[in-house]
Amino acid sequence: MKVGGMVLCGGAPRGNVVPLLLNRSTAPLRVSSSYTSISDHVSFVKDVAATQPPQHLPQLLSILKTRGESIIPPGARQGLIPLAIPLSKNSSGNVTALLRWPTAPPEMEMPVIEVRKHGVWLLAKSVDQFIHRMLVEEDAKNSQERNEEVFYASGVSGKKLYRKGDFAESGISNLDVYLLKKVGLFPDIIERKVSRHFEEGDHVSALVTGEFYTKKEHFPGFARPFVFNAEVLLRVGRKVEAKDAARGALKSPWWTLGCMYWDVANIAQWDDEQIEYIKEKVTEEGRQEDIKKGKAPAQVVLDEAAFLLDLASIEGEWEDYLERIAKCYEEAGLDDVAKFILYRD
Repeated sequence: MKVGGMVLCGGAPRGNVVPLLLNRSTAPLRVSSSYTSISDHVSFVKDVAATQPPQHLPQLLSILKTRGESIIPPGARQGLIPLAIPLSKNSSGNVTALLRWPTAPPEMEMPVIEVRKHGVWLLAKSVDQFIHRMLVEEDAKNSQERNEEVFYASGVSGKKLYRKGDFAESGISNLDVYLLKKVGLFPDIIERKVSRHFEEGDHVSALVTGEFYTKKEHFPGFARPFVFNAEVLLRVGRKVEAKDAARGALKSPWWTLGCMYWDVANIAQWDDEQIEYIKEKVTEEGRQEDIKKGKAPAQVVLDEAAFLLDLASIEGEWEDYLERIAKCYEEAGLDDVAKFILYRD
């Protein structure tokens, strides 16, 4: 389907993609205060999600528990995006989880995410990176506010990731600057950096940082950098470039936009063209059309699963699409992924 001379949803097959605040999911989640649930998560990742558990997942769960968060059983996934493995919930009701990409290469680590109604927000690209950040943030607090138990909870592994006192010894006074230089790239920190540039009236640096955010090697599979860059371009009056950036963002999974679909569609100057296009693609007619064009049947159903996740993200109605999504992965020969998608305690 073409609109205005452009092919909607162009680019690489959606099934191959691996990778403004939203309303939280209101679905009830069971929590557990028992330490045994920590080992349950490792088993769940291995046996149900059918992938390699992050090496330091137990330490991450211990840190989250020490910080006052409630550990959530990994199978308590009602109302959540079906690619999430819940870890904990904080006092505000925000859920921290692991993301299980359906077709991730074996060497790719599981990202740590915050689950939102319409999708996810990337917290860190790996468990180790998230632990490292939390240890630095705790160490940066004054002695009265610092929770020493966090360092004990991280164990020997935590000491390998971060040496206590390094932040003070580094001579870097700004915590965000230290994290970007010493720990890694984080979406929220990059976006804060752009906001500071705008506050200082430095639009050039804001634009440069916004463009840097979108480099494909930084956050592969996530649309959020492109959405934010579109917002930056719009803020400085570059509407045509903002429109193109927003349309580019919508080629990535919509559940990684970091905001509602319509927020991005408005910048892209699209009404419901994209939605109608995707609805056509997930029909039997759409499937047969792709096969006639020479696309491999397995790729067709993987793309269909990705499109269904996009549609589910619009209203955050994940449960309505579970059966169809799982069936697509089953037809693609990914039986383990199909079972994981459907698994609920």
